[in-house]
Amino acid sequence: MTGIKNVSRASADESISIEPLRKSRVPRSPVPKPALTGRYAALDFETADYGRDSACALSVVLVENERIVDSWTSLIRPPRREFVFTYLHGISWQDVKDKPAFGELWPTVTKWLGAVDFLAAHNASFDRSVLRACCDMSGHEPVTAPFLCTVKLARSTWGIFPTKLSDVAHHLQIPLKHHDAASDALACAQILVKAREKGHPYEELLQKHGLKPVKKGKGS
Repeated sequence: MTGIKNVSRASADESISIEPLRKSRVPRSPVPKPALTGRYAALDFETADYGRDSACALSVVLVENERIVDSWTSLIRPPRREFVFTYLHGISWQDVKDKPAFGELWPTVTKWLGAVDFLAAHNASFDRSVLRACCDMSGHEPVTAPFLCTVKLARSTWGIFPTKLSDVAHHLQIPLKHHDAASDALACAQILVKAREKGHPYEELLQKHGLKPVKKGKGS
């Protein structure tokens, strides 16, 4: 037949391009975080010297739904006899030489710090670093609950500066015997209770005032 040009296979392949079918991505729904139960533990460490592993006292206050339901306090025998901070907390080697070391207390500590939404402390980076150092020294894995810092909370919620525990307790009219582990932990718990009374949910408080997770190899 005349007037009709033959089209080679090569030229046909060049003129026709077939796009491969792409699978459409279905957006993943965010995994919902479990709702907090309203159960947390406020804690306070006292240390003997500048080493974070020198805990000489620990107090834990357990709170459920804005009610303080239990508390526990113990002196701890640190790994060294030298005391630098007796002038602050009044604890000396004579007070703790016959007390259990941190490792001996660990089963009790885990009972108190386990099964809570989070741990609260005033200047929480310090208490978390003490907990981790004592765990490292005694060969135990630290608890995984997140830490909430009531220093950050007090500054954000009430604009309190300076924000030492004694300053916050005075502003909120919370009784305090500063550097007594039991009194400090109780005051920390009450700061959170008062924040909840202002209508702040625990999820918001933990998101805004929680410490960032510790990177591996870091001590605080």
